[in-house]
Amino acid sequence: MTDTSAPAGVQQSGEEIVDGIAVEAVGGDFAAVLGVPEPQAVYAGIGSTPLLDIDGNYVVGAANSVDALTRSHHVLGSGALGNTQSAERPLIPLDIDRPEHTKYRKLLDPIFAAKVIAPLEADVRALADELIDKFIERGHADVYNEFCAILPSTIFLRLMGIPLTDLNYFLQNKDDLLRDVEGETVSEREARYKRAGKRCYDYFNRVLDEREASGSPGDDLLGRFLTAEVDGHSLTRENILDICFLLMIAGLDTVAASLSCMLSWFARHPDERRRVVANPEMWPDAIEELMRWETPVPIASRTPTIDMRFGDSVVPAGTQVAVLWAAANLDPEKFKDPMTVDLTRRPNPHYSFATGFHRCLGSHLARMELRSALDQFHKRIPDYEITPGAELRYEALPVRLARPLPLSWAV
Repeated sequence: MTDTSAPAGVQQSGEEIVDGIAVEAVGGDFAAVLGVPEPQAVYAGIGSTPLLDIDGNYVVGAANSVDALTRSHHVLGSGALGNTQSAERPLIPLDIDRPEHTKYRKLLDPIFAAKVIAPLEADVRALADELIDKFIERGHADVYNEFCAILPSTIFLRLMGIPLTDLNYFLQNKDDLLRDVEGETVSEREARYKRAGKRCYDYFNRVLDEREASGSPGDDLLGRFLTAEVDGHSLTRENILDICFLLMIAGLDTVAASLSCMLSWFARHPDERRRVVANPEMWPDAIEELMRWETPVPIASRTPTIDMRFGDSVVPAGTQVAVLWAAANLDPEKFKDPMTVDLTRRPNPHYSFATGFHRCLGSHLARMELRSALDQFHKRIPDYEITPGAELRYEALPVRLARPLPLSWAV
């Protein structure tokens, strides 16, 4: 077990850190405070009460509050605030709610079921080896750009039936949709999102036109979407585009981010790393615990359609509430010794795949990719460290990741 204390210079009080920052935009100073290797003490402070009301902006981080909010039939998901990343329409299923949400989950959940995903493990391990072969003899690498970012993105392209020659295009467009650019204004960022979104729609429109012209939908995810039905009706072109847009964001970014955080954590905790390397049967539990500890997507939003009470406070109907998954993952009412990283923790009902009706569609794929990639990496490179003299940098929002990730090892 690893007992992790707060990093130097990080305040303990969640209210002190969040006070004065608009929750609906959570960014700026808040993101800077959390862009450190160990932000958990900050999140634990934020989630210590049922509801934080900061100048009319509401935040929930306590596990009971998060459960009550996300599992209620009277609460809307993030789509209540508008389309994700300035998309032209609500992304499916992220930005839609019941009853439409239920219909599309019935279509999509079986595609990403554990038994469907399991046969892909051999491909993930083989790809991990191919990537490692390119840098292992060098003795050092920016493991984010040379491994973490490429592996899940390549698997995504294979699943979708997209040529691997387009990998760099997708990586750049994904970054344009999600990453911050230093010095950029809000309006400039929104314009960049819209340009990247249009490129995404244009790309998939072109591919779908080619599929339809060929008369063969294809034996891949795009082919399944072209032949699928929801309530007896085929998916429209817009339906398929809105699903593909979301899958591109999720398939290319969150697993890459989680891989970077986990490899960074193991680089800084060599005793725990050696323990797992010596006992590879620990990987499933270790990954669940590091998902809890790192929380790749720290925050989301929900909007109740009725007045909801949290402790002594009431959130009026129609009011946005920021949901801190990262704080719920550290709630002592939910987890024993939550500030201790226990790689054998079981059960581990963490919130890193969200909870409630909008629980992550690709959780089984993510778990398999993380387990296979990390196991394979450590078989090849069991002993490594953060490259001496290199700066370890984290991005906090919208996804937590370590980029670049400079690692070194003996050759």
